[in-house]
Amino acid sequence: MSSKGSVAGRGGRGRSLKRQSWVDKLIEHLPVSEATLQRMASWAIVGIFGAILVAISIYLGLPDVARQQAADMAARAGFEVEKVEVRGVERMDELPVYNIALGQVDRSMLSLDLPHVRQQMLKLGWVKDARISRRLPDTLVVDIVERDPVAVWQHDGQLHLIDVSGVVLQSVSASAMPDLPLVVGPNANRQTAGLNKLMENAPALKPMLAGATWVGNRRWDLRFQSGETLSLPEGDTQSASALVNFARMDGVNRLLGRGIVRFDMRDPDRFVLRLPQGRVEEKPMEGAASAAASSSGEEG
Repeated sequence: MSSKGSVAGRGGRGRSLKRQSWVDKLIEHLPVSEATLQRMASWAIVGIFGAILVAISIYLGLPDVARQQAADMAARAGFEVEKVEVRGVERMDELPVYNIALGQVDRSMLSLDLPHVRQQMLKLGWVKDARISRRLPDTLVVDIVERDPVAVWQHDGQLHLIDVSGVVLQSVSASAMPDLPLVVGPNANRQTAGLNKLMENAPALKPMLAGATWVGNRRWDLRFQSGETLSLPEGDTQSASALVNFARMDGVNRLLGRGIVRFDMRDPDRFVLRLPQGRVEEKPMEGAASAAASSSGEEG
């Protein structure tokens, strides 16, 4: 009898060891470290106590106190923003993103105001959109959608990189100008989308564009890489029509690259060429009445 009891005891201990070994193997195969498991357990405890605090505080009419207490407990348990992972950044400086993410007054993972953080990110010039998410226990993940620079805006002696909607991305120096068109004049940045749409009417000329000046807040002067300026009339339809006619004439007569200073198409009935010597030649446009030569070079 004593022998059987001893065997049974050993068998019981064997079954207990077997169960412990199975649990250990299961933990070893989990894709998380033991430290992370301990943090998760702490988080569960924090959640339980936090829920109790919230329930009590709501009952007493003090929900803000409950949230703060739960947030403080989570922070003490290690659930506080300590790392920031930034994704999607190619051109912009990441430092402002880190400053925003780590500069929050309350960095508890439980109470961090993600919509508020996102709104702060959207104030950065380069940021077109942002998504903020938590990765427990202590990491904030920031996915950035950058704006695309399409031009450099010159205004008040300053150069700024801008996107198609005219949003200022950052300042640039004259010695480090990117290979982008230069738009000049007050509010020229807000007209960049219209300029791009205008140039789509003459795709052969678009790669030759060096810059454009928004004149009188109503029309464009285009500057080409070969040095000439093309003065277009006011109005979307009128300027598009003039640009198409100019592209057609350039394709037939090779107007660009021949040393002409300016082409003036503001008057739909006249096509005025300004030569380097100060002489002005005038050619009637197809379908337009011929007019006497004029030397007017005023901008407007």
